[in-house]
Amino acid sequence: MRYTKKFKNGLRLVIDKIDGLFSVSAGVLVKTGSVNETEKENGISHYIEHALFKGTTNRSAFEISDYIDRIGAQINAFTSKEMTCYYTKSTSEHLNECLDVLSDLFFNATFDPNEMQKEKGVIIEEINMSEDTPEDVCLDILASAYHGDEGLGRTILGTKENIVSFTKEDVDAYMDKYYTADNVVISLAGNVDVEDAIKTVQNLFADKFTRLKSKPQIKTKSQNYKNVYKNKKIEQTHIALCMPAIKMDSEKADALNIANVVFGGGMSSRLFQTIREELGLAYSVYSYLSLYKDRGVLEIYAGVSTDKRDKAVKAILNEIQKIIDGGVTEQEFLRGKEQIKSAFIMGRESTSSQMLLNGRYMLFRDEELDFTERMKKIDAVTLEDVNKVIKEIFTVKNLSSATVGPKKSALRIK
Repeated sequence: MRYTKKFKNGLRLVIDKIDGLFSVSAGVLVKTGSVNETEKENGISHYIEHALFKGTTNRSAFEISDYIDRIGAQINAFTSKEMTCYYTKSTSEHLNECLDVLSDLFFNATFDPNEMQKEKGVIIEEINMSEDTPEDVCLDILASAYHGDEGLGRTILGTKENIVSFTKEDVDAYMDKYYTADNVVISLAGNVDVEDAIKTVQNLFADKFTRLKSKPQIKTKSQNYKNVYKNKKIEQTHIALCMPAIKMDSEKADALNIANVVFGGGMSSRLFQTIREELGLAYSVYSYLSLYKDRGVLEIYAGVSTDKRDKAVKAILNEIQKIIDGGVTEQEFLRGKEQIKSAFIMGRESTSSQMLLNGRYMLFRDEELDFTERMKKIDAVTLEDVNKVIKEIFTVKNLSSATVGPKKSALRIK
C-alpha cells in the first residue's frame, strides 16, 4: 500500500508499505544537482552532500557513523545531475533512529572549517580517481560537447579550483536556493508503521524547515553537435556518441527504453553481438538513456584498440542505420519488453530501489507512482510504437562524439 502526504510548507512524503519484510529504506531527496550550478558553483551540490556528514551540533562525524553501525543500519548519499539523495537502510524497529540522524544531518550540520578542509582533500582525490578512469572522462566530455558548458554539460564533481574555494557562505547561499521544503521529498519503503512515520516526519522534518520556497530550476539551453577529443596515454581508445532523445515523463519513454534494450542494453543486444561477439572490436560496448526533466539523450559507449577506433565507429553507425531502416523484430520486441518489465518487478522487491523510484516520481512529476498502472502502460506498448520511436530518435546525422586515448584526433561524424 502507498500513502502520500503534502505538508503545509510544501514538503512531500511518500510511504510504500510493503508487508512481509523486516527492513525499511528511508531517503531525503532534494531536487538539485550540477544542473543548477553556475560556473563558479560547479561541484557545490556534491560538496554539500559530503559536508553534511562531517558533523552536526549533536554528533561528530565519527558519532554519526558509529551510531548507525551500532543499530546495524547503513547510511549513504549520492549526487546526480538533477538530484541529491541522503538515505538509510535498517531494520523496521530502527527507522525512527535513522530518520533522526538524517534530520540531524539535514538541519544541524556545522560545516566545521577543519573538517571541511580535510573533506576538500577527499573530494579532490575523488576527482583524481575519476580523471584516471578514461570511461568517466569520455562520458563527461561528451556531456559538455552536447549540452554545452552549462547545466547538464557540467560535471557532478566540479573542478579542483572550485572545491578549494568553497566557503560556508557559498554553501549557505546555495542551500537557501534549493534545500527548501517545496524542493524536498521524504521517501520510505518497507515495513513501515504509517501513522507513526507521518508523525515522525512531521516532527523531524516538516516542522524544522526555515527555507520554504526554492528558486526556479535552471534549464540547460545549449544543444550542440560537436566532436571532441582528449589525449591520454592509455592502452585503449574510448568512444562515446550521443543523439537527442526525449524527456523523462514522455509518453514515448517506455517504447524508447525497449528500443534501447534491443539496440545496446545487454548481452543479447545488437551492439554487443555485432561489435564484441561478431567483430571482436571491444570488451565493453553498450548504449543507455539519460532522460532528464527537460530533455534527454541516447548515449553509446565502446572501449576499443586505438588502431581499430574508426572501424568500430563505422560498425556502430552501421548498426544505428540498420535499426532505423528495419526496426526491431517481433522476437526482439518481446524480449526487450520482458527485460523492462522484469527490471521493474525485481526493483519492487528491493526497499532501496522502491524508495528511490517512488521518491523520484514525486520529486520530478509531483505524483504518486502506481505500480499496476505502470505495468499496464509497459504492456500496452506495441511493436509499432517501438519502431515509430526509433524512426523519430535514432540518427546517424548530427551526432555528438567524444574520444579519449592516444590518437590525437577527434572523430569525423557529419
